[in-house]
Order: sequence, then structure tokens, then C-alpha cells
Amino acid sequence: MLNACKNVNQLWAYILTETLKRLGLTCAVICPGSRSTPLAIAFAQQMPEIEAISILDERSAAFFALGQAKASGKPVVLVCTSGTAGANFYPAVIEAKESRIPLLILTADRPPELRDCHSGQTIDQLKLYGTYPTWQTELALPCPDIEMLGYLRQTIIHAWEKSQTPTQGPVHLNIPLRDPLAPLPDGTDFSYLESHFHPEEFFAAVTNSIPFPVAHSPLPIPQEWQQCDRGIIIAGVAQPQQPQEYCRAIAQLSQTLKWPVLAEGLSPARNYADLNPYLISTYDQILRNPQLAKQLTPEMVIQVGEMPTSKELRTWISATQARRWVIDPSDQNLDPLHGRTIHLRMSIEDLGTSGQGDKGEKFSSSSSSLPDYLQLWCTAETHVREAIDQTLVKMEELFEGKAAWLLSQTLPPGTPLFIANSMPVRDVEFFWKPNNLGVRSHFNRGANGIDGTLSTALGIAHRHQSIVMLTGDLALLHDTNGFLIRNKFVGHLTILLINNNGGGIFEMLPIAKFDPPFEEFFGTPQNIDFSQLCATYGVEHELITSWQQLEQRLNPLPDKGIRVLELRTNRKVDAKWRQENLRKFSEMTCNPS
Repeated sequence: MLNACKNVNQLWAYILTETLKRLGLTCAVICPGSRSTPLAIAFAQQMPEIEAISILDERSAAFFALGQAKASGKPVVLVCTSGTAGANFYPAVIEAKESRIPLLILTADRPPELRDCHSGQTIDQLKLYGTYPTWQTELALPCPDIEMLGYLRQTIIHAWEKSQTPTQGPVHLNIPLRDPLAPLPDGTDFSYLESHFHPEEFFAAVTNSIPFPVAHSPLPIPQEWQQCDRGIIIAGVAQPQQPQEYCRAIAQLSQTLKWPVLAEGLSPARNYADLNPYLISTYDQILRNPQLAKQLTPEMVIQVGEMPTSKELRTWISATQARRWVIDPSDQNLDPLHGRTIHLRMSIEDLGTSGQGDKGEKFSSSSSSLPDYLQLWCTAETHVREAIDQTLVKMEELFEGKAAWLLSQTLPPGTPLFIANSMPVRDVEFFWKPNNLGVRSHFNRGANGIDGTLSTALGIAHRHQSIVMLTGDLALLHDTNGFLIRNKFVGHLTILLINNNGGGIFEMLPIAKFDPPFEEFFGTPQNIDFSQLCATYGVEHELITSWQQLEQRLNPLPDKGIRVLELRTNRKVDAKWRQENLRKFSEMTCNPS
């Protein structure tokens, strides 16, 4: 390699990329620019071991990398030039921190002597992302000394580890580089290194095994849980790498305690329903019935993962003042309700449920031996679920909430599904029917923004199985530059577009009653012809006019390309339907006594 190096930047970039390759990096997303030239060239030379993908728009690139990291569970590298380029990574960096996704951000920069002197394309990039990175530093200027090459190697190893432990998240390295940036001679004498630098010896300790903390012994189930017969388990927002094992652990705890599991639509628990006979998917509608909500008041609550979206559930939990525990391995505060909460910093899989509870018993929600409190929940779930299903199965009109319900029963087993923020995540919570399809749900619920929706979905889908994205029109329009990735994209993405010409979620808020200014400043209709938009990017488009047509398009899925299935709906009519019917579903049922 030394014989090929013409300048110190080239050597520096080689050490950096070779270290990352040996650590296990498989994907680097490169944004075009001049100052990052040595890094771009070095990553290109590491192909095919590291796939280097060039993406024009930095915001799209960052969310694409986020999607790749979500799908793989491993760090993905992001590279950009100096100046405002790195600032466009910011939304994805925030999302990576809040949703605990490993990213390694490399921002090229001008050297110190060209800062604060109006040199072009220069901003203050130190701590550019504030407190959001799990670790950040500026590298030293490139230097050919063997000791400095060792410093670079060890710093990259440390950055790689910090992106994954103790909590996954983004790491930022600011990298100053002097000219020449292209592989042109800079007069550096590499003869000294020829006798001191031996690649296999230099990289010998670089391995892809990260020294994660040693797991503690399983925590036994507290006696106070076992002695309580009015407890609930909330399976909250989560996207674990091993969803079946995660769901099995929740089910084991539920069956040991004989507590119901209130499963958020974004929890894998709804997609492995057979594992848990005490699964409650209609809690939002149940709790809209004041009589039922009062009867179901718990004494204890165990929250696994993050709190569900449902405002009804959050209000009810706050009002009950139950004792609460949060089970999650992160170091973050996951109690937005500020209750009497104990955080157990562990994975649900590490809870010691084996050997406890009723050995060998086949659990059934219809069992006459169920505790009264659990039976009350199961009976309410049966009645409300039946009311929802009977209503939606007969519905011919294109109500946007039925799209989520239909997806839960139509997608091929194991399909990854990316769910956009605003109304799609809420419709999934309201209507997603428990199933055994093993659908892999993904979402950006760290910061809950609509930015980067398309790019994240493409990142998840790239070189993986065909996936589906459920999104509204505004979220898709906010990231149409993501379509520029299409020529680099390998795989298939079906976009189920709910086009209600505006922000449907605002129709659910009190501001909807004040028009003007509601329609212009909150509804914000864009009046876009999506068939023309898709034609511009060379993306397939089809207008969906019936539920039967949609079912046919969702199973089986194509294996390559991007297509948009557009479902046109009326957001005001749909909002009125939700307001009138969500409460009725629980009122239509008999109140269990």
C-alpha cells in the first residue's frame, strides 16, 4: 500500500478505512464534495468488502444510512465535505441518538489555519451536533509518523466501539485535511515507514468482536410482582434485532404473572400473537369507555421499551398512579409521565422467568382459571376486536385507517414494514390486527419527525428483502430527494401512499375547529399530482381504487424497483369517522362485570 501512496492524506485515509473494514464495516454512504476527496477515494478502493454508495443530498444520505443501520444492527459510515454539508446530517443524527441507532459520521474539514478567515466552505464543525453524539472528537492533522498512525487506528477502534456500547448511537469524527486532496505527490518521504510499517502486524489486533459488557445473572421476578393480581405489561415501541425471542420473553413474563400484555402497534408482539394468549391490541378503544377504564385500574405496571403513542393510555396510566417499572437496557429516561417508576437497565430476555409460574400449563385466554382482572381484559379485547374487524371487513369506502388493518393480514410473512410518523403510526396502533406473520416493523420514533421517511425506508430495503412503506403525502413530499437514490438502490420498495392532501393528524387536534387559519397553516394541502412526480423520477405509480386491488398488489411483492400505490382519501371525513367510532367500539360491547 505504501508504494501506492502519493501523499499523507492518502495514507491517513487508507489507515482509517482499512481499520473500519477489519472492524466489520460493510457500508459507507459518501456525499460528493472536494474536502472529503481522500476519504471518498479510500472507501471506493475498499470495495467490494465495504459497499461505498454515493448519494447527492446529505439529508437523504444520512437517513438512508440510518435505515441501513436499522436493518443490520451494525454501524454505517457517513462521509461529507466541509461547510454546511454536515449540517444536513443533523436530523438523522438526532434520530439516531433518540432511537439508538449506530452511525459513524465523518465530516471532512479545512485545517486550523483556514478557519475563521473567510476561507470558502468553512464553518465551525467542532461539536456540530451538540450533545447528540454518544462520542465526538476531532482527529489530528494527517501525519506519516508510525506513532500517529497508531493513534489514528486506535481512535477509529474507539469510535466504532462507542457507537455500539454501552448504548448504540451516533459518533462524530471531524477530520481536518490539507491540500493536496487528490492523490497527487506532496513531497512526503515514506521510506522511513517501509521498514517500520507491516500491515498484518499493524492491524493484527483489529477484529470485529466488540467487547460488550459482560451480562449479569438473570434478575429473578420480584416477589411483589408475583403477589399482585392487578398488574399489566405494556409492550411498547420497539424494533429488536431478534423479535421472536423478544416476544417470547414478554409472553413468558405474562404467563408467569398472569398479567395482560397491552401491545403497541409498533411492538413486534402483535406480529407474533400465538406466543401470547393474553395479548391486548384494542386498549386505546377500551380505555375510551369510562366504566371499563375505571374497572381496569391496575396496581402495578411493567413497561417494556418505550411508552406507546396512545394518548388515552398515557392519560389513564397517569391517572391511576400505579407503581411502575421500565425494562430496557438503555441509560435513557423512558418515563415521559414522570410516575413512581423504577428503571431496570436490562433486556426483557434477561429477566429470570424460567422455572417460575405454572410449569407445562397450556395457557388460554378462555381458561376458567384466569384471575378476574385478567379475564376482564381478555373479554373486553375479544368484544372490541370483533367489533373493529366486523366494521372494517364490510367497509368499501377508502378510509385510511383500513389500510393499516389490511396490511396486518395481507403482507407476506416476515415482510419489513416502514411506518411513517403522524397518522400512519396512530392508525397502526388503532387498527393493526394481531397476527402470526412475523412482520418486521421499522419507524423513526426517536424524534417522531417526518423528515427522511423515504430515504430511511430505502436504506432498510437496500440489499434486503422487499419491503413496504406506509406513509402520508406530506411525509413523502418532505423527502422526495430520496428518489434520487433509485439508481444505486438494490431491492424493492412498495410505497403505500395515503394521499389526503394535507396533514391529517392536525384534523384530530383542537386547532381544526379554527379555520382560518387552519387549512393554510396546519392542513397545508400541496395539491400534487403524484403520477407526474413519479414519472419525473422514473418510479412506477398506480392509483388504488378498491381494497381488492390493494390486496392483490401487496402479496406477492416484486423483488426489484420502487413503486407507489396511491390511495386517495378525505382527511376531514376520515377524522370525523375516527372521532365518532373509536369510542363506540368499546361502547358497542357489553361491559364485562
